[in-house]
Amino acid sequence: MRATIAIDLVGLSPAMVGPHTPNLARLAASGGMRAVSPVTPAVTCTVQSTYLTGLAPRDHGIVGNGWYFRDLNEVLFWRQSNRLVYGERIWETARKRDPSFTCANLFWWYAMASSVDIAVTPRPMYPADGRKLPDCYSAPPEIRGELNAKLGMFPLFRFWGPLADISSSQWIVRAALHVMDTRKPTLTLVYLPHLDYNLQRLGPEDARIAEDLRAVDAACGELLAYAERTAAACVVLSEYTIEAVDTPVHLNRVLRDAGLITVREELGRELLDPGASQAFAVADHQVAHVYVREPARIAQVKALLERVPGVAQVLDAAGKAALGLDHARAGELVAIARPGAWFTYYYWLDDARAPDFARTVDIHRKPGYDPVELFLDPAIRIPQLALGWRLAKKALGLRTLMDVIGLDPSLVRGSHGRAAQDPRHGPVLISSERALLPDGDVSALAVKDLLLAHVFGAAAGARA
Repeated sequence: MRATIAIDLVGLSPAMVGPHTPNLARLAASGGMRAVSPVTPAVTCTVQSTYLTGLAPRDHGIVGNGWYFRDLNEVLFWRQSNRLVYGERIWETARKRDPSFTCANLFWWYAMASSVDIAVTPRPMYPADGRKLPDCYSAPPEIRGELNAKLGMFPLFRFWGPLADISSSQWIVRAALHVMDTRKPTLTLVYLPHLDYNLQRLGPEDARIAEDLRAVDAACGELLAYAERTAAACVVLSEYTIEAVDTPVHLNRVLRDAGLITVREELGRELLDPGASQAFAVADHQVAHVYVREPARIAQVKALLERVPGVAQVLDAAGKAALGLDHARAGELVAIARPGAWFTYYYWLDDARAPDFARTVDIHRKPGYDPVELFLDPAIRIPQLALGWRLAKKALGLRTLMDVIGLDPSLVRGSHGRAAQDPRHGPVLISSERALLPDGDVSALAVKDLLLAHVFGAAAGARA
């Protein structure tokens, strides 16, 4: 077996590899680079699950970053239990070939309750007084203490939200180096999220993205240098790329206007009641699962959504099957945005009635993905003062709402979820081992086999 490092560098495309990414360009030149044919939806949890199982969403069950749990009557995003994923994981397959194989998962999703040898993943602390404290989870547990002592607490608020920046990716890189130095895993999976932030804030065509490329290339370069020092193989890949958008589409407001959504009032604010609604959309970037309570109304809802500006197509049972998305967790319908458009989760018709969590960074209570969390509310005149005042009250033990996020979706300039139309601007795979790469594009379903080939040699049989 050969030690291998697999770096998931979110948002990277073949077109981005060049003067602003000297480390990645060097890897591509000495090894090879291929476009990746993606799955739908092109979102983190779905794509990572495909990469690690070699299965389509219909088989591994991860139909998005979140979905409607019908038995709970709740929409839940960013769950962490690996038991939600079906199929044999890459480390389980590898152990069958050689029982001495070990794997470390550094921030790839669904790391908890996993059969992987080593796992580190974000896991905030939520004391009963309402605070949210940065922290991470590890297996075995002692790694968390080692990382906190060596690197400081994981910078959770730099991992997502309006303050998100390169420091979270740098922390993950140094955590990976520590794990590789002390545990020597055969395969190390590393997730670097930095490009995700400004590609959504600014859009992929903004000149300032060059600075982000340089920053994440430098962080990635530390791992590539380690691979070179230790004669490890190295793969850099991305899950998706981000396209420019300028059109937020409010599917739930359309469904509410049609009388299909039910809300309940709490303290003068409106909460979506999914179990009582006839139809509602779980928005996830440019894809939305639409759950329809009564089968007889599916055709009506499909026709309604197909007329909405910004909707490219609405998949029914046959359409879902054609894209490998026909799993029980999927909506009865799946809407896909047209180029330049994306879906909000907003269901209220008056911002004064929006739930209190709408103006906060709250990835668990919102019934859909909210990229507006990447922005401080432009209406706040002195943002640093507003943040400082709220943090000071929290430090004093007072219950305080961190309501610093706005409700203006026009701020968002980049999104993803649709399959890329141009491979040059789609997901990418770069390998140190040119001989292991197929002649053409790499299917997302073939990434698992290709990674195994890096560990065990070409006999692993990667499929083009």
